[in-house]
Amino acid sequence: MSDFDVSTGHLAFIGFGEAAEAFATGWGPEIARQARAYDLKCDDAVAVALPMQRAARCGVTLAADHASALTDARAVFCLVTADRAVEAATQAAEFLAAGALGLDGNSCSPGAKRRATELIGAAGGRYVDVAIMAPVHPKLHHTPLLIAGPYAAQAERLLSSLDMRAKPAGNTIGDASSIKMIRSVMIKGMEALTAECLLAACRAGVEEKVLTSLQASNPGIEWPRQAAYNLERMMMHGRRRAAEMREVAATLAELDLPNVMAVATADWQQRIGDLELAAGDEDFTARADRILRAV
Repeated sequence: MSDFDVSTGHLAFIGFGEAAEAFATGWGPEIARQARAYDLKCDDAVAVALPMQRAARCGVTLAADHASALTDARAVFCLVTADRAVEAATQAAEFLAAGALGLDGNSCSPGAKRRATELIGAAGGRYVDVAIMAPVHPKLHHTPLLIAGPYAAQAERLLSSLDMRAKPAGNTIGDASSIKMIRSVMIKGMEALTAECLLAACRAGVEEKVLTSLQASNPGIEWPRQAAYNLERMMMHGRRRAAEMREVAATLAELDLPNVMAVATADWQQRIGDLELAAGDEDFTARADRILRAV
């Protein structure tokens, strides 16, 4: 049950995709009806259909422009693709009310978040580094978040009033996003390794023997099931994951470390995402066959 008081100001979204819809759905209609959203697709007569459907399902008002969505908003969730995070902050800054919380939940590098905080801060907003640490389904607004920056305490109180699950990660912008980005080297990298290893095994006709060998070496993982899940993630979200992995590569570069694994992961994620294949309710072999027929 949320304790958010709608009389103290509305909430707003920049970007109304899967995460935004999930949060608004979890809040429930009383709060969602007070929220407004602007999505870049609103500027495209055809593409706007998708955010319109999302907004209608949860009751959020889809605005025609930044001003209509952001004017007098108490807090703004920025949830766009990783490559547009700084651009979104630039476009939104002039419409923020003084003191409004800018909750940047985009999967981008600490450097990008620092650039965004300068823009929001110069406009009088209070920027918060937010990292979304798990898929938003099925947990919706209970999806675990990390928050960081000088206004993390204020953000924690707001998010708690919305019955959200946020934990402070530090007082410096980048403390939350660093965890998210560096963790993704492993999580998204394992997905890419799954594709490279097991698609090759399928094409060579030795997938059963490879899976048996993997199972013997790592008995704690149910390999066929994990492989099916990893391929599903790439098939359904590969483009978005590729954009995130390019930010991961930027994060590693900011740390003066090699980023060849992150770059290669971005390539695999992009390749499979670009195939635009439906994952289906299927096992690893069926998904692998579908990908191999398309590549």
